[in-house]
Amino acid sequence: MRRDDDLPAWFSEIPAERRPLLNAKGGLSISSTRLVQQFLSKNFSRKLSLAEMAAVCDLSPYHFVRAFSKTFGVSPHQYVLNLRLDFAEKLLADRRMSITDIADLSGFSSQSHFTTTMKRYRNVTPLQVRARRSRTSE
Repeated sequence: MRRDDDLPAWFSEIPAERRPLLNAKGGLSISSTRLVQQFLSKNFSRKLSLAEMAAVCDLSPYHFVRAFSKTFGVSPHQYVLNLRLDFAEKLLADRRMSITDIADLSGFSSQSHFTTTMKRYRNVTPLQVRARRSRTSE
C-alpha cells in the first residue's frame, strides 16, 4: 500500500470515470478506498460476496454498501460488473478466444449471462464489440 504522500500518483492511475470521491461525507476513508479498489481489481473475475468486500474495509455489509456507493457513485455490484465488462472488451480483440472462454475468464456465470449483461449495460453484444474491434484494427 502506498503512503498518503503518493496519493496524487495513485489517484491519477485511476480512469476518470472510475475515480472515487475522496473524503465524501459518509463515504469510505482514503485508505479503505485504496484497499477495496486494489482488492476488486485483483478479484473481480471470481465470485465475490458483499461480506468479503466489506471485510476488506472492516465494515459491516450494510455500512460498506452505503459508504461504497457514496464514494464511487455506483453500488459494489455495478462497479464489479463494469470491471468485468471492461476486461471482457479487451479480451474480445483476440479473435482466437471464444466468447464462452472470455465470459468465463471475466467472471460471468455463462456466455448467456455475459451477453445479456453487456447488452443491458453497454448496448452492444460481445459479437458486435468484436466486429467493431476487427474493423478498427484493419
